[in-house]
Amino acid sequence: MKTTTRVAVIGGGVVGASVLYHLTKLGWSDVMLLERSELTSGSTWHAAGGFHTLNGDTNMAALQGYTIRLYKELEELTGLSCGLHHVGGVTLADNQDRFDMLVAERAKHRFMGLETEIVGPDEIKKIAPVTNVEGIIGGLYDPLDGHLDPSGTTHAYAKAARMGGATIETHTMVKETNQRPDGTWDVVTDKGTIHAEHVVNAGGLWAREVGALAGVYFPLHPMEHQYIVTDEVPLIRDMMADGIEHPHVMDPAGESYLRQEGRGLCIG
Repeated sequence: MKTTTRVAVIGGGVVGASVLYHLTKLGWSDVMLLERSELTSGSTWHAAGGFHTLNGDTNMAALQGYTIRLYKELEELTGLSCGLHHVGGVTLADNQDRFDMLVAERAKHRFMGLETEIVGPDEIKKIAPVTNVEGIIGGLYDPLDGHLDPSGTTHAYAKAARMGGATIETHTMVKETNQRPDGTWDVVTDKGTIHAEHVVNAGGLWAREVGALAGVYFPLHPMEHQYIVTDEVPLIRDMMADGIEHPHVMDPAGESYLRQEGRGLCIG
C-alpha cells in the first residue's frame, strides 16, 4: 500500500467514488480512496437509487442536473453499466403554497437550462397513471428524473478514477487522522500510516465518526429510510408489455415516493 498521497478519501460509497473520479478529472492523479470493507458496503448498497433535479438550493439543483448527465458519460468511458432508467418524474402539490413553490422552481430550472414543466391533475394521470390525483392541484414534471443501480454506478466511478491514476484500498480501516504542524495529515489505518496533503470525509453513515477522528463534530444523525417492493401490479405489467416504464412520483406532503420495480412498485 502507498504511504503517501495528495488526497486521501475516506469512504467507498457512491459519494467517495465520485469525489475520487472528479479529482482525477481535474488532473489530481496521486489520490487514493480508503474503504473499511468493500465498495458500496455502507448505505449505498441498499439505496433506492432515485435521482432528480428538484432542490431548493439553485447550486445543488445545477449540480444534480450535471450529475444526471454525467452517468452516460461514465458508461461510455468505462464500459460499465450504471443501470440507468430515465423514466421522468412528477412532484405533486396538494396545496397552493406547494404549487407556487413548484412554479418558482420551474422558473429557476429554465434559468439553468433544465426542461421541466408544470402539469395539471389530468396531465399527471396521463404521465403517471398509477397516481391518485384526488386533492392534487398540480405538479412539476422533470424528464431527467429516473433511477439507477447505486452499486453499478459506484463501480463505474471507481473504474474511471483508476483509469485516471487513482488508487483504491478496500478492507482498510481508518483508525486515526492526525494533523501535522504543516497542515498535512497522517492517516492511520490497520495496514499502516499514509501521509496525505488533504483528507476528504466521505464516510456516509459514519461521517460523524470520521470527523471525530480529526476532533471535528458534525451534527449528523443517520435516519431510517423504509421502502417496500410490491408484487406484480396489473397496470405496470400492461405498461411493460407496451414497452413503457412508469415514471417516478414524489409526494412531499406524504413524505413518500414510488417508482417501478420489475412488474411492481417500489414505495418509500
